[in-house]
Amino acid sequence: MPESRDRASIARRRILGALGLGVAMAGLGRAAAFADVSDEVLTEARVLRDPEIPPAGNEHGDISIVEYFDYNCPYCRKLAPELAQVVHDDGKVRLIYKDWPILGPVSVYASRLALASKYQGKFVAAHEALMSTSSRLTEPRIRELLAGAKIDVDRALKDMTANTGAIDTILKRNNDQAIAFGFNGTPAFIIGKFRIPGALTMTQFDQAIADARKAARDKK
Repeated sequence: MPESRDRASIARRRILGALGLGVAMAGLGRAAAFADVSDEVLTEARVLRDPEIPPAGNEHGDISIVEYFDYNCPYCRKLAPELAQVVHDDGKVRLIYKDWPILGPVSVYASRLALASKYQGKFVAAHEALMSTSSRLTEPRIRELLAGAKIDVDRALKDMTANTGAIDTILKRNNDQAIAFGFNGTPAFIIGKFRIPGALTMTQFDQAIADARKAARDKK
């Protein structure tokens, strides 16, 4: 057992070091299991500023929050309005939603269609619409919610088919990152350069953002 813990500790330092992370936030972290992914997957640019994922919040914000989520995750839905409020009130946070559909085929369908909506400039609107329901999603319900958000669903379906390779690449990259960080479920976050598995309250989000800013200042 001690040898196993040592290996996990080394793996955790290696993974977090790839992004420049020192430690997970106190009391919130867990040792990350090593995942065999390329160095490119865990670069700061790919994690915090993936060019293939349209940002929410302040595109030019000084701190990034990255959320790994599943549209059928009730905890993700519960915290969605609180996270949006924190980001709005702060005004300087860049929010990146990373689809990590781990709860079944319908979750995968929701992620694919939401990502396809980016080709009509509606990814964030699609995300918010799919997070707004309290019931478990079905494919017809997904299309209904997107239509209600004024997304051209027929076009999104066509774009989903036409861009299957690009969408699959995003989903694979998100999955590889989540596994490499040792996340075991949704929601999970990278805030600045801190790794945080699990949901947070609004107060905890505020504190995490403040800690991330302090860490960034201290590094300069």
